Amino acid sequence: MVLERLRLDGPPRKVAIITGGSRGLGKAMAISLAEAGAEICIASRTVAQLESAAAEIKSHSGRDVLTVPTDVQQSAQMDALIERTVAHFGRLDIMVNNAGIGDRRGAGSTIYDLEDADWNDTISVNLYSTFYGARAAARQFRKQGPGGVILNVASGTALRGNPTGFAYGAAKAGVIALTKSLAAMLAGEEIRANSIVPGFLAQAPARNAEEVEMRAQRGRFNTARRLGEAWEMGPLAVYLCSDASSYVTGESFVIDGGGLAGGVAPTGFTPVVEASNA
Repeated sequence: MVLERLRLDGPPRKVAIITGGSRGLGKAMAISLAEAGAEICIASRTVAQLESAAAEIKSHSGRDVLTVPTDVQQSAQMDALIERTVAHFGRLDIMVNNAGIGDRRGAGSTIYDLEDADWNDTISVNLYSTFYGARAAARQFRKQGPGGVILNVASGTALRGNPTGFAYGAAKAGVIALTKSLAAMLAGEEIRANSIVPGFLAQAPARNAEEVEMRAQRGRFNTARRLGEAWEMGPLAVYLCSDASSYVTGESFVIDGGGLAGGVAPTGFTPVVEASNA
């Protein structure tokens, strides 16, 4: 019974959109959702990456994957993404707002010198796109009748101070707040909204021995004593998109190997204090 509730193959088979689904955590979630039985549409700006990811996802599920090149910063394109998906599959059940640009824009800048363009782009890609996707999906869910799932991807940076990437932290904190409001707003229509808060997760497998060693060194400071792998986001996404989580809405699920629990400073180490000779 429990495993049945985790299945997404229906009837009817669930249809899921994953923005930023052509690589990294988005692709990992798309693979898991496909393995659980969902029809998949992935969206990003880069056609070549979409085509490569679609082939990889199909190798796991045996079903074709719809790809829709989309600039998530444009609300009209997000509306068109939902329309294209519904035209292809006949319905929409799951909207995963995953697209983001990380904390690269303006990294290292302070409140004194962060450029307007860096602030605006970071907020737009990470927060505005989530709003556009949630709005377009909710409108479609309402047309279909009760039900629907919105899953937004935030970041552990939203839950702690980050002086070197504060625009990104602000955007992702907005995602968490938006998710809670969506849950309260849409509960009467049986639409659930939750967020995943990842941290200390590798976006892709290590490419060489040097990367393996670098990740091992970085991971030893985390509570779990390692970095997470992208695939580990997948089972959590399946749970939150399935009937197994039918009573869960408005929540934020942290997946960071205990990083936030252990604090910003490294865990498992004892400071060394030199004894005074006096």
